Amino acid sequence: MTTPKPTAGTGDLTTFNIQHGFAEALLRGMRSSFLSDPDYHHLTQCETLDDVRLNLTETDYADALADSSTVTPNTLQKAAVEKLVTEFKYLRTQTVEPLSTFLDFITYEYMIENVMLLLKGALSGRDINELLEQCHPLGMFKESTMRSIPTFENSSKGYSDLYQTVLVDTPVGPYFAKFLQESAQHRGTDSRHVLEEVEIEIIKSSLIKYWIEDFYMFVMSLGGATAEIMGELLRVRADTNAINITLNSFGTPLNEPAMRTSDRKRLYPAVGNLYPAGTAMLADVSDEDELGRVLELFPTYSAIWNIHASGIGEKSIDDAFYERDVQALELAFEGQMHFGCFYAYVKLKEQEIRNLVWITECILQQQKDEIGKFVQVFSRTAPWR
Repeated sequence: MTTPKPTAGTGDLTTFNIQHGFAEALLRGMRSSFLSDPDYHHLTQCETLDDVRLNLTETDYADALADSSTVTPNTLQKAAVEKLVTEFKYLRTQTVEPLSTFLDFITYEYMIENVMLLLKGALSGRDINELLEQCHPLGMFKESTMRSIPTFENSSKGYSDLYQTVLVDTPVGPYFAKFLQESAQHRGTDSRHVLEEVEIEIIKSSLIKYWIEDFYMFVMSLGGATAEIMGELLRVRADTNAINITLNSFGTPLNEPAMRTSDRKRLYPAVGNLYPAGTAMLADVSDEDELGRVLELFPTYSAIWNIHASGIGEKSIDDAFYERDVQALELAFEGQMHFGCFYAYVKLKEQEIRNLVWITECILQQQKDEIGKFVQVFSRTAPWR
């Protein structure tokens, strides 16, 4: 897969602001929109969802919720996501190369998730309008393409038509083409039969792998602080994917001895702090004990794994990953003259939206004892500050 060559470098201390200073200034201003410690304190003290809405009118979410007479976890999430998408699209209009391509790479992940959601929904016979409602706005492309994906026939010709539609009309087409080519070679079958033989989640993991690798190559080609900071964020993302793929494979056909090295290993990104030695060892593990012994060799992930393995306390392994990610993403804002903060802003906003949904769900279900189990963003009381 060919990574597009930047038409201009990111620049350095003397030249960055000429091309990208305005977009970065906008982003730094948007950072002030994150909920503060007092905001979270007031939200966790709410007794009803109307109280939540009232408290949010004093925050940056006031305009997003202005047209909502009532607040539910779903409506709040939808309004918050739409607000993020509006901000992201505005930033995108203010950029030039190579920052515009960098922002496009961020959207490719959501495009992959949307396509896989439509494919999975089509195989289970779900309504197309219901599926489109669940698609992430950052991953939307032409409506005709979106609607054509789940309408293929359950036949070889139907799958062939689907490939052509996806490959031709979506920016993530090269990832699908690579997946189909490698799968056809690996299985010794024609590409049109691949979807019939491979689970949707495995296809999604493969496409995310190609996206991480492609994004990483693009970032490293930019050089400078962007390669240093964003490169590390992507390496950590690749490691997280490899660990989760291994953990989730236990009890499935992917954990069978013949499948570990032939299929599961192929899902690991070819980048990251675990690659290549760590991923090679992950390919051979067969249970959680063996996975724990491998991760003990990597102190960062050993600490996270111990939280999962001990089963003690209130944190899950996902919570530990979220905490580690928030810490790394916050650090991206500590430097200047690089693109990593744009990626960090999107991911930190996603975490904030998860926090809002969690708080409202706890209030709705009257589980106030659980309401504090979220990872706050830019908190002055965070353990790493």
